[in-house]
Amino acid sequence: MSEQIFLKQYNQLPEALKQELLDFFEFLVLKYKSQSGQKKEDKQPTQSKPTPKAGFLKGNFILSPDFDEPLEDFKEYMA
Repeated sequence: MSEQIFLKQYNQLPEALKQELLDFFEFLVLKYKSQSGQKKEDKQPTQSKPTPKAGFLKGNFILSPDFDEPLEDFKEYMA
């Protein structure tokens, strides 16, 4: 009975709303599959990336000794 009501209302919609309804339907199906633990068939398995540890880039960058000194361009603003 509810299918007949749905089809009757669906057929009365303009084409743009029919497409939006179909998009929402696909979204709900994917949401249900992900919640129930099922995977999408065409989805490739993801490779887990190693988590970077703090300090893993240590030694790769060298700062100049005067890094913290005021810049020449801003001296007139600092006076």
